[in-house]
Amino acid sequence: MSVATREREAALEALVDGGIDPGVMVVGTGVTNLPGTVHLTRHAMELGCRACMVLPPFYFKDPDPEGLFRYFAGLVERIGDDRLRIMLYHIPQVAGVGFPVDLAARLHTEFPEVVVAIKDSSGDWANTGSLFCIEGLTVYPGAELPLLEALDLGGPGCITATANVNAGPVAEVIRLHGSGDRQAAEAAMVDVRAYRMVMQEYPVIPTMKRLLALRLDDPTWATVRPPFLPADEAAGIRLEERLAAL
Repeated sequence: MSVATREREAALEALVDGGIDPGVMVVGTGVTNLPGTVHLTRHAMELGCRACMVLPPFYFKDPDPEGLFRYFAGLVERIGDDRLRIMLYHIPQVAGVGFPVDLAARLHTEFPEVVVAIKDSSGDWANTGSLFCIEGLTVYPGAELPLLEALDLGGPGCITATANVNAGPVAEVIRLHGSGDRQAAEAAMVDVRAYRMVMQEYPVIPTMKRLLALRLDDPTWATVRPPFLPADEAAGIRLEERLAAL
């Protein structure tokens, strides 16, 4: 939420203009109000993006689930396009508002071809497991720690911030599990889990940006906006050495 609306649009347009296939992009378009969410969602669709990941309106806390349902029903109605695909974004510890399991089920039942997935970043495996009981809804945990459990339940993978700096090993766990070699997937998961546990000791966004700045030899990657503070370069180097030793 540190990026203005026009900046978000410009960044997405630059990716598409740069040759990235919009058909593989899932774009975050949820803001605090319905008109703004409609605007960003429509922009992503006009560029041909595969889906939009949408937060609940999060300024007013403890909303009635019926109000949240009407918000998303309004989004679907205002977009009015059969191509629309929505992934619900459940991260209540950050947004202050989430999707109760019953609401996620209702939205998927009412709009089965539109509300097709949910990212559960709550860190509550009991909640994630309950979401897997919603028939036809694709569920992604929002971190790699429960990746094997999610794969066992038929999930396609996870959507995790640390994939920005450790995507290959996470993808390898998914590949091994998909090949039927769960023992090898479990072995690969040991390093993935260790990497994540180290990263969780640090402010995730500034730290990942510092690591990318080091790896790409481009200091602009370390730039953050307040209230974030930039991660120290020397600390980033020490962290990189620690990660390499895993």
